Amino acid sequence: MKKYYGSETEKALKNFPFNTHKTRMDFILAMVMIKKAAAVANYKAGNLSQDVQKAIVKTCDEILKGKHHDQLSIVHLQGGAGTASHMNLNEVIASRAAVFLKTKIHQNDHVNQSQSTNDVNPSALKISAFYLLENLNKSLVSLVKSFKIKAKEFKNINKLGRTHLQDAIPTTLGAEFFVYAENLERYNILIKDAQNLCRILNLGGTAIGNSVNASPSYVREVYKELNKITGGRFYKAKNMMMKTSGQTDFLLISQSLTALGVDLSKIASDLRFMASGPHGGIGEIILPELQKGSSIMPGKVNPIMPEAVNQLYYLVSGNNLSIEKAVEAAQLELGVMLPVIVDKLLESIELTTQVVEQFDKLCVRGIKADREKCKYFLEKSTAYATLLVPILGYDLVSKIVKRSVANGKTLREVVVGEKYLKESKFDKITKSSFVSR
Repeated sequence: MKKYYGSETEKALKNFPFNTHKTRMDFILAMVMIKKAAAVANYKAGNLSQDVQKAIVKTCDEILKGKHHDQLSIVHLQGGAGTASHMNLNEVIASRAAVFLKTKIHQNDHVNQSQSTNDVNPSALKISAFYLLENLNKSLVSLVKSFKIKAKEFKNINKLGRTHLQDAIPTTLGAEFFVYAENLERYNILIKDAQNLCRILNLGGTAIGNSVNASPSYVREVYKELNKITGGRFYKAKNMMMKTSGQTDFLLISQSLTALGVDLSKIASDLRFMASGPHGGIGEIILPELQKGSSIMPGKVNPIMPEAVNQLYYLVSGNNLSIEKAVEAAQLELGVMLPVIVDKLLESIELTTQVVEQFDKLCVRGIKADREKCKYFLEKSTAYATLLVPILGYDLVSKIVKRSVANGKTLREVVVGEKYLKESKFDKITKSSFVSR
């Protein structure tokens, strides 16, 4: 195997010999797109010869098609704001391009011309995050649709509404599922907002954002070429020094993912509670059986997909804290802790997308309702009590509830049996309470 990387990569391999995964390939490929755009922009700006430009572009195309990935071998945990991964790529491109040109191409003077780690790496993170967020949005749209379908299917199933895990007032299973759909639908807007943050780059700002060694013509051209290559709409920040010195854009994106994780986890916990059983819980809904729930207890079925959603939230929340700390550690003109931000942010987006897809396909779409159990718990509960207050008054209804609980009777049995209301009147009051969606 021919080795294309050089001395800076060798040093990084010795300095960071950690037993962890390599720098994420989607991030590296975004850097490759930038290198390709920069080569063309530098040629148009008069900084590179056409032959050197073509050799660099040809090499970038090879990497984008899957070649030479074994040469991009730096682990994600590293110092230097990601210089090690950046120089690894510069060296590989330079060495491989030299094969085409049959003369030396320099990793800094040619491949990295008009660039710095400090504008290339944050821009690459935004480009890779943009497209991962696009995939997340599609998955989320599908999940929302599935919840809406279930809401319609369950709209006429009356059930007990609970607060503090105690009997509250009547509702419908459809109304609960419609709430889940609307809670998650909000994130389509938040994800679009996060993508808009990703569009604004500091590319062309070089070391600290004031464009030292990057001509105005290069800066203009690099964005034109980048948008051709990516098919996106990325823009130069009005103040590139601001985008170089701080990286709160990435924290804002991470916080949106964490908020989504909170709502997903709450929904997952609700489903676990409503599906508890089969005899010791409430069992108002039935989740799809996906695998054995125990290696020792026969016939046991666990809510594995909702549990995976819960654990996704724990992971994303932890990643968010790491990102927050790394963003806060920016000093003067540079956010120096980018490698951990790259790794944790892209992991959060990608895993959220994958878990949402599985939760949708393997769980939500297959949920069934146990209509009889929904009815049973509603009729056995004290949920109708609140509906009687306008007619009988709070104090009297409180006494009725206590007698119901003490004597093991339903509220209906106490109210009708002790002649507070006729059964027809009781039915009229309770039926008017349900909200169907």
